[in-house]
Amino acid sequence: MNELLEIINIVLANRGKKTIERLQPDMNLRNDIGFDSLDLAELTVRIEVKYDIDIFANGLVSTVGEITEKLAKLE
Repeated sequence: MNELLEIINIVLANRGKKTIERLQPDMNLRNDIGFDSLDLAELTVRIEVKYDIDIFANGLVSTVGEITEKLAKLE
């Protein structure tokens, strides 16, 4: 989850938003982290480049836990 936190903070910093210190599985990407559609697009690209997976391929992802579940399937 540290790598995901790093990616999320890169996206937040690129958009001039406050970074976060830790992630919880139930954190909502929009409501808790503050992502908008552009942030989600950048997050998707960064995750796809790093892990070779499109997290939105099978529908919307709205929480940190949903992302980590998809990444766990890669292991």
